[in-house]
Amino acid sequence: MKTTADLLLHPVRLRIVQALLGDRRMTTAALAAELSDVSTATLYRHVALLADAGVLETVGEQRVRGAVERTYALHLAAAQVADEDLAAMSPEDHRRAFMAFVAGLLAGYDRYLDRGDVDLRRDGVGYRQTALWLSDDEFAAFAADLRAVFQARAGNGPGEGRTRRVVTTVLMPSAPSPAED
Repeated sequence: MKTTADLLLHPVRLRIVQALLGDRRMTTAALAAELSDVSTATLYRHVALLADAGVLETVGEQRVRGAVERTYALHLAAAQVADEDLAAMSPEDHRRAFMAFVAGLLAGYDRYLDRGDVDLRRDGVGYRQTALWLSDDEFAAFAADLRAVFQARAGNGPGEGRTRRVVTTVLMPSAPSPAED
């Protein structure tokens, strides 16, 4: 792997990382059940790459039918694309990375819809888009506020009455319209 971007922004590896978000601990078999559209050999290969790079940590091992089954957790600090790697990416690299990100999002939404007892209101499912007019300073304050909201709850682990919920954000400026020029 050349960069953290090369490692993390591959469609299968990104989905593995996304599956482990929220302090989840999973065996490769559990990952295979969650990412059932990924072949077992492919999944094991990509889990090994992420583990070798320190993105996944082995947090448990047990013998299962003569083999060692490992339980993995995400090493969040290692699961970040470095600023210098992002800056070095071409527009086409960013398109591919964003497509991998969106593909993981779509796969998760498909799994939700396929479970059979879908009730968007009950489950708190939604997708929305809004546009805000913000100066650079106002945007920085907004982003800091948003980070604080997430950080206040990021330490919550699994527990009675808790459901793992995935919150996805995409922030970008819109292209100026001719009237704004």
